[in-house]
Amino acid sequence: MQAKTNIGGQAVIEGVMMRGPGHIATAVREPSGNITVKKEPLVSISDRYPILKKPMLRGVVALAEALVYGLKALSFSAQASGEEEEQLTTKEILMTMGFAFVLAVVLFVIIPTWAAKFIHSIADDPMVFNLFEGLLRLAIFFAYVVAISVMKDIRRVFMYHGAEHKAIHAYEAGAPLDVEHVRPFSTLHPRCGTNFLLIVMLVSVFVFAFLGWPDLWLRIATRVALLPLIAGIGYEIIRYAGRSDKRWVAVAITPGLWLQKLTTREPSDDMIEVAICALEAVKPDGEVKANA
Repeated sequence: MQAKTNIGGQAVIEGVMMRGPGHIATAVREPSGNITVKKEPLVSISDRYPILKKPMLRGVVALAEALVYGLKALSFSAQASGEEEEQLTTKEILMTMGFAFVLAVVLFVIIPTWAAKFIHSIADDPMVFNLFEGLLRLAIFFAYVVAISVMKDIRRVFMYHGAEHKAIHAYEAGAPLDVEHVRPFSTLHPRCGTNFLLIVMLVSVFVFAFLGWPDLWLRIATRVALLPLIAGIGYEIIRYAGRSDKRWVAVAITPGLWLQKLTTREPSDDMIEVAICALEAVKPDGEVKANA
């Protein structure tokens, strides 16, 4: 069987965004029940500057572009589903990204590295402080995922997340892209962004463990400065895991798959239909419709 092109995706409000080799498409279920699809060319800065396709660099570029395209897809889905009257402007997208970055730094950098000082009474080894900080960071991350997973609106997004994974699994297996054939596939996928975030957390624990324990603001500065490196490492790991069928790789990514049980839900048939529409829109031009 011919290898399929890697296609990634993201759940949005009442829909799914899919990213193929040349296009991005967002399919949304409108209040009327119809499915609207917005398809646009995928323009990557790495096409203009090929050096950015090199290992480590490509992960940072992929993450930044995923954030931009993801916010655009969310904005479109909010409008198409009737949640918002108009889409975000470029300025609003940049402001949202900036706010999200600051919030992430506060939650996953400042709070853990500040709180780690409270174990001074039982340890004085800098590596112990760093490892404790890493455990706090993981605990905050898990608590955040659990907290949002019980929200009603987020549960629907997680159902669309499951539909996205099922559609991609079916495509990669060469199955017909219709609801009947897509439904049996798993809601868990090794290339999921949830896996990526967990890997980034674990890589950060390892990297930061050897940085010593300087003053608080220097710790914060070094951790923020090293985020691109850590994201690059995480991207290479998730990229390898998505292409490998080695047993040890399957075992290594198992915790990420377990975590996806919180960030995905079994979708309804109409959600699977939306995911299929998005995927069909971004398949390479040379591939015929799988259910034709």
